Amino acid sequence: MIFTKTSGLAGEVTIPGDKSISHRAIMLGALSSGTTEITNFLQGADCLSTIDCFRKLGISIEQKGTSVRITGRGLHGLSAPSSVLDVGNSGTTTRLISGILAGQPFETVLNGDASIQKRPMKRIMEPLSMMGVNIDSIKGNGCAPLRIRGTGDSGTLLKGISYTSKVASAQVKSCILFAGMYADGPTSVTEPYLSRNHSEIMMNYFGASVRTEGTTVTILPEPKLCGQRVHVPGDISSAAYFIAAGLIVPGSEILIRNVGINPTRDGILKVVRTMGADITLLNVSTDNGEPTADLLVKTSTLKGTSIQGEIIPTLIDEIPILAVLACFAEGTTVIRDAEELKVKESNRIDVMVQNLKAMGADIEATKDGMIIRGGRPLHGAVIDSHLDHRIAMSFAVASLASDGETRIQGADCVNISYPDFYEDLNRLRK
Repeated sequence: MIFTKTSGLAGEVTIPGDKSISHRAIMLGALSSGTTEITNFLQGADCLSTIDCFRKLGISIEQKGTSVRITGRGLHGLSAPSSVLDVGNSGTTTRLISGILAGQPFETVLNGDASIQKRPMKRIMEPLSMMGVNIDSIKGNGCAPLRIRGTGDSGTLLKGISYTSKVASAQVKSCILFAGMYADGPTSVTEPYLSRNHSEIMMNYFGASVRTEGTTVTILPEPKLCGQRVHVPGDISSAAYFIAAGLIVPGSEILIRNVGINPTRDGILKVVRTMGADITLLNVSTDNGEPTADLLVKTSTLKGTSIQGEIIPTLIDEIPILAVLACFAEGTTVIRDAEELKVKESNRIDVMVQNLKAMGADIEATKDGMIIRGGRPLHGAVIDSHLDHRIAMSFAVASLASDGETRIQGADCVNISYPDFYEDLNRLRK
C-alpha cells in the first residue's frame, strides 16, 4: 500500500472501541449470570478471536456490528470445547483466558498464529503453576500452543497466592486476577509499576471484590457476577495515530471523539504535552468507571523529551508512534525501560529503528529503548510492517509529513485493531 505527503488534516474522527476493554467485557459477560449488552465493541480481529473462543466454551454471543449481546452462564458455566481454542494473533486473549481456564473442570489447548507461537507465556505459566494449575507449553519453549488442565478437574480450588510480577503487565496481572476468582482465598499481584487497570474497574462493575493499594491488587474468590451494560470508550492507543498526525502535519486541526483517558493509559497525553503539543480535552465524562473526553489537536512545534520509568506501562503500545513524533521534534528524545517492546507482535525497538533509518531519521536502538535526534526531514521508503498493526499505522502517519512515496508491506495487518484506519485517516486530508 502506498502513502504520500499531505498539505494538512482537518475534521473529526470517532475512534473505535478500546481493544482492552472489549476483550474484558466479553470475558466477564460470559462468566456472569444474566445478559450483558456491549455497545461500541471493537470489531478488530483480536476481539473477534475472544468471541470465537467463548462460543466454543458454550457461551451464546450475538453480534451485530459494534453491538454484542452475551447470555452468561455464571462463573462455573463454561463447557469443555470440542477443539483447540484459536486465539489468532491476540496476546490479550491468550493470557487472560488462561487465567479463566485455570479454574475449569476440563482440559483445554490454546493456539494461535505464527506470531503468538513466538510470544513469551512463561510469565503467566509461573504464577498459574504456583496456584496449582497444570499448564504446559506443548513445544517446550515457553510459548503457545498451551495445554491447560485446571484444578477444577480434580474438584479442588486453585490456591490463592501473593505474586510479585517481574514486569508491569496488565495481561499478566489480569490472568492472575481471573484465576483468583476460582481460588481458595484472596489472590494478590504486586507490580513494579501500576499497569492499566481496566480489569480491576470492570471486575468491580460486574460484582467482584477487587481492591488496589499502591501497586498491589487483591481479588476475593467466588464472586457473584451479574450481567451489565457496557459502553466501550474509544481506544486511546488508536487515537494516538491521529494525535500524532495532527501535531506533525502543518496546518492541521483534528477533533477526536469519545477517547478513553484512563490515567493508567493516558501517558501519551502527558508526554506530548511535555513536548509542546497543543491538545485540549473537551466534554470530559465518566462511563462505567472509565473516563472519556474529546481531544482537539492542532499542529505544534515539538521538542525532544525523556520517556522512562513508571510512565512506560501507561503508553507501551504508543511508543512506536512516539518514536515517529520524536523525529519531527527539535532536539533529542530518549526512550528507556521499554524492553517489553521486544516481545510484542514484532520486536518494535528494532523494527522502528530499521524503518525510520530507511526514511532518513537519526535514530539508534538501545537495550531497552531508542535515542532519536529529531529535526531531520524524512523521505519515503519501503517499510516492512512485520505484520504488526502498530508499526503499519505509525508509518502511515509518518508518510503524511515525509517527502515522496512510502510503501508499507503487509499494511492490512491494521485489521487486528482498527479495520477502517486508512479510510478514517484519508478522510481528514484537506
